[in-house]
Amino acid sequence: MRISVIGGGRIGEADTEIAYEVGKLLGKQGHSLVCGGCTGVMEAACRGAKETGGQTIGILPGVDPSEANDFVDVPIATGLSNVRNVLVALNGEAVIAIDGSYGTLSEIAHALDFGRPVAGIGTHEITGVETVDSAEAAVAYVEKMLE
Repeated sequence: MRISVIGGGRIGEADTEIAYEVGKLLGKQGHSLVCGGCTGVMEAACRGAKETGGQTIGILPGVDPSEANDFVDVPIATGLSNVRNVLVALNGEAVIAIDGSYGTLSEIAHALDFGRPVAGIGTHEITGVETVDSAEAAVAYVEKMLE
């Protein structure tokens, strides 16, 4: 399955570890990870996925594929800035949100609009988002919802 991992571009150590663990679990389970391809949650999750053999896809805001973080296998340059958030939400069969601000909130909204299950760790608590407290719980929730 393709799972979108979304969240803040600038995060602290705790959220970095959570995102890394989410990526590791997704990679171990054989899922492809879709993200915005930049720093923060996106980079930490991609690093975890790569270390466990997972494929990573970065849907970038700019026009230069080389701007992707070092752990993105497939960089997709869009030139769409934050409008690319729609594509990040659309291209995952489910979404895991970690931390984040308004960009993450927009991705959550798009995911819910597309009928994608969303697990949230330390992110926006809104109707439709399953609040969980660990990487394991987030991955388990999205896998269960996609059975």
